[in-house]
Amino acid sequence: MPRRKANRGRTPAGAPNPVDVHVGSRMRLRRTLLGLSQEKLGEMIGLTFQQVQKYERGANRVSCSRLFDLSRSLDVPVSYFFDDMAVEVSNLSPVQMGREPPKEEPAAAEADPRLRRETLELVRNYYSITDPDVRRRIYDLAKALSSRGDADEG
Repeated sequence: MPRRKANRGRTPAGAPNPVDVHVGSRMRLRRTLLGLSQEKLGEMIGLTFQQVQKYERGANRVSCSRLFDLSRSLDVPVSYFFDDMAVEVSNLSPVQMGREPPKEEPAAAEADPRLRRETLELVRNYYSITDPDVRRRIYDLAKALSSRGDADEG
């Protein structure tokens, strides 16, 4: 049986593995929610900001020991990085890709509005409001505006 060429977990097209992209997007989400720059996170785990950037894009794979360091630095369990992973993405792990060709690659993480920079900054700024009454009023306002938008469309 001929040996398969190592693809380092990438898709047949050479793109980063969707599982690695998901882990990187969860890393970016948590880093942004904590208000950390890529440079600051890199300092915390002994890497350059460029390496953090590659992890967040999924261009480089995160090793087990590095994932452990990241979970401690970002104050989340290791399982956090795999939370909310779509079945379509989990089915594209390197082992799964070797078993059968994927039907189609999942949409990019950027398609998820929860992962947009605007959303992350909004959440971080919301939680930085120290007055609970003001925070509640902003929440109520956002909820009322979104409900009003739904009513206008119907």
